[in-house]
Amino acid sequence: MKTADTLAALAVQFVGLSLVAFGGANAVIPEIHRQSVDIHHWMTDQDFAALFAIAQAAPGPNFLVTTLVGWKAAGLAGALVATAAMCGPSCVLTYWVAKVWDRYRETEWRIAVGAGLAPVTVGFVFSSAFVLVRAADADWRLALVTAASAGFAFFTRFNPLWCLAAAAALGAAGVFG
Repeated sequence: MKTADTLAALAVQFVGLSLVAFGGANAVIPEIHRQSVDIHHWMTDQDFAALFAIAQAAPGPNFLVTTLVGWKAAGLAGALVATAAMCGPSCVLTYWVAKVWDRYRETEWRIAVGAGLAPVTVGFVFSSAFVLVRAADADWRLALVTAASAGFAFFTRFNPLWCLAAAAALGAAGVFG
């Protein structure tokens, strides 16, 4: 019965989040984290950060983290439920909104809604970054690497993969543990 309860919780969580995920699944990472770690205790902060990293490293859409959360919570059935719950409602909603959106492209309300959604999306994505940094940075050295990587990516035009290579070299040298 526990698996059925977990599957129901996954479905409810991801159906709701799919409808507010402006900017993609990364925009609702804080709520996915809160539900998965703090409320349901399906995983630890470190597990969540690792699953997010795996999802981002894998080719494909950015909602793969939901599949991995479902898998961690309830195995293959959880992965399938979480993925379907995250994709299904938003796909249906997007289909219907797109029809209306194009029809009213020159109206004031459509322009206002579009302008209002942009800062909301940026805020969601920023809060996702904040939650992931808190979950992944278990000590000050890791926080320093995160800050240096963010600065490097923001202030230079170099490929951010250099940050990954530098962090890997520091890890291989034993700096983090």
